[in-house]
Amino acid sequence: MKLARRPTIGVFDSGFGGLTVLKALLQAIPGADYAYFGDTARLPYGSKSVETVARYAVEAAHFLESQGAQMLVIACNTATALALDRIIASAHVPVVGVVEPGAEAAASATKNRKIVVIGTDATVSSHAYRKALETRGLEAKEKACPLLVPLVEEGWVDHTVTEQVARIYLAEAFAGSFHDADTLVLACTHYPLLLPLLRRAAPEHVRIVDSAESTAHSVASQLRKLVPANSDEERRSVARLKFFATDSTEKFQRLGQRFLGRAIESVQHVDLKE
Repeated sequence: MKLARRPTIGVFDSGFGGLTVLKALLQAIPGADYAYFGDTARLPYGSKSVETVARYAVEAAHFLESQGAQMLVIACNTATALALDRIIASAHVPVVGVVEPGAEAAASATKNRKIVVIGTDATVSSHAYRKALETRGLEAKEKACPLLVPLVEEGWVDHTVTEQVARIYLAEAFAGSFHDADTLVLACTHYPLLLPLLRRAAPEHVRIVDSAESTAHSVASQLRKLVPANSDEERRSVARLKFFATDSTEKFQRLGQRFLGRAIESVQHVDLKE
């Protein structure tokens, strides 16, 4: 399958966090256009059943395809962990999730083959990262850090309270036989905003793997195989961005720019049928 010279990449998340994946994609693949769908009316996905998450994710995938997406990036760790197979089965275009690229990057980063993964309750309960890492012959310890997402959404990305919370979580994560683990995987798309703070809170010897960045590199690698060589002029042209949300567009613009690192000009409200 060959894609258009300037493909449209659809990016899906339950909310705002996936915008860190979009930010990484824009840096890695400036020669594409993007459609971002945030299912903000139905978040969080973490408290919902596998069946419900799969249904929501498939609806979102079909919507993005209707907007011309020729490749889908599931920027939601929960949806990737619980429903990636269902999304791939129902989609008509290539699909990339965030778990496998994050695990692959961790495998490349580690020297002693011991990895700590931090994420939300739902992602950790799915054990998707642990399974992906163990398949690669690595030891993995997962740690749920439920307070970090609300702190990020509050804008407290460099607050002393957030740093104290992170230090407590990481001290527990790197306890016992994992005190010498040398790689930390950020298995939540909110966590890249905390990167400087997590760098301070983590043990000095630890390398940090951002699954958002790893996913962007994985998508770029796949696109090179699927897209004909672009002219220099096409590569330089500015990406067209479309944003869709199922809840308040004003809130999406306000919160979203923190994650994307730039202003979001307009957001279209979408109602997906239950």
